[in-house]
Amino acid sequence: MPAMQTAADQRGYRLTSIDMLRGLVIIIMALDHVRDFFMEGAQQDPMSNPEVGTALYFTRWITHFCAPVFVFLAGTSAGLMVARKSPAQLGKFLLTRGLWLVFIEWFVVSTAISFAPFGSPQFGGKTFLILQVIWAIGMSMIVLAACQFLGRKVCLVLGAVIVLGHNALDGVWPAQQTFGDPATPLWIGLHVFFGKVMGPFFVFNAYPLLPWIGVMLLGFGAAVIFEKPAAGRERALLWWGITMCVAFVLLRALDVYGDANHWESQAGGSWRTVLDFLNTSKYPPSLLFLLMTLGPAAIFCAYAERWRGWLKDAFVMYGRVPFAFYIVHWFLIHTLCLVLGAVQGVPVTALMDVPGVFPPEYGLPLPGVYLVWMLVVVSLYPWVRWMTGVKTRSRAWWLSYV
Repeated sequence: MPAMQTAADQRGYRLTSIDMLRGLVIIIMALDHVRDFFMEGAQQDPMSNPEVGTALYFTRWITHFCAPVFVFLAGTSAGLMVARKSPAQLGKFLLTRGLWLVFIEWFVVSTAISFAPFGSPQFGGKTFLILQVIWAIGMSMIVLAACQFLGRKVCLVLGAVIVLGHNALDGVWPAQQTFGDPATPLWIGLHVFFGKVMGPFFVFNAYPLLPWIGVMLLGFGAAVIFEKPAAGRERALLWWGITMCVAFVLLRALDVYGDANHWESQAGGSWRTVLDFLNTSKYPPSLLFLLMTLGPAAIFCAYAERWRGWLKDAFVMYGRVPFAFYIVHWFLIHTLCLVLGAVQGVPVTALMDVPGVFPPEYGLPLPGVYLVWMLVVVSLYPWVRWMTGVKTRSRAWWLSYV
């Protein structure tokens, strides 16, 4: 890819370290979605298989960094707006953008995933609505729209209390429920994933909201770190990153709090035990899951400003328009899925549904998944470059929503 100039755009508060990290994780996120649609054998959660190969395990594991980083940095970006917007202005922006993201998740992303806006055979003819990372960011922004009136310090404390304490609910608010149970009350979606029929829709709540709200509040409060001079910012990020990594190792080793999925010595040897040690809970994201992901992300961000060259420029470019990339990449992935199905002789109608229910004869081995992933990322480069140029040149209000 040719280099992209990374000079500050019309939004002068942007930091290349944040954009670089955001760009890296949006590209990694695409790998997970390509795996969902193209991996043979429909292994939607390969880490739950104790005999999973190492390559497939880490193909899934590395994508765990994406959602925590996105939600945290969304909060951080909002926190950096405090210097430019009054609380009333910021609250209005967060509320409207949050509602916009919820709408996009319900009716655009869900359609791109299923290609069945008028009813999915897998769900008894109901329209599939998935609530995942865009939903979590949108709803967390709505909550932040109110909480930000309390100030960044209070939001930081509230976020820390939620992130540190929500696993205390595991014993009384189980992390698993009967999927599809019509009696499931909506309020359990704060801490439990579920799927249920609601009128003409089958709603799959993949991202329980409570801990993600905590992450958003933490990011908002942590914005003060990014306002420091470069040297102070790097020291703070490095210190906090190392602290979180050490805390993860110690708490995971003790295995008494912070994750509902306990680890144990595996029959396959020490390496299998390491894999089990790293297999923390994402739904909902446990304290240990967040320490495991946000810690290394902070360390990476501490050094990101020092990087130079075309690779950094590319990450920054993708990171300045992650929403534009995210929406389009779903449609491209599912379209390529139909193309592969046609080549393999699989009926198109069998692939006009959510991944995980595709015919067993469909799919690619892991190397093929990586090839498709690279094709998706490179194919969207012109779109990303154009959108980045638009945002660089303009301060139009609507660009804050894309």
